[in-house]
Amino acid sequence: MMFDPTEYIKKAKTVDGGHLSIGRGGYTLHYAQGSTLGGYDVDNMKALCIEAGLPVIDSRCVSFDLVADLAISGPMAAVGTAPRFFMSRAFSHVSLAEWVASYRAAGAEVHNMPEVCDEPAS
Repeated sequence: MMFDPTEYIKKAKTVDGGHLSIGRGGYTLHYAQGSTLGGYDVDNMKALCIEAGLPVIDSRCVSFDLVADLAISGPMAAVGTAPRFFMSRAFSHVSLAEWVASYRAAGAEVHNMPEVCDEPAS
């Protein structure tokens, strides 16, 4: 019997900050505060999450140095909790929109997450 991640994807859609992140080592589905699901069937999981409307951040196309700096130096995305700042930026949590903006600026492929514009709409 094959694993069906549908229920985890549904949970991720109901929590603030729920998303799928994809890197060179596979995927991580963030579906609740402190709760993740990881795996290696990246293309299938990516397609399921995009179809479900869940934010998907695929950083496989970004240079390893940039991704390592983003991941190691932080901050992390706040999932199921309020954003908060710590002296060490690596332990800080920012909104998903802010976290995605840093990955998007580095060249990551982003789905189901609108770009945030600093300019007021006219």
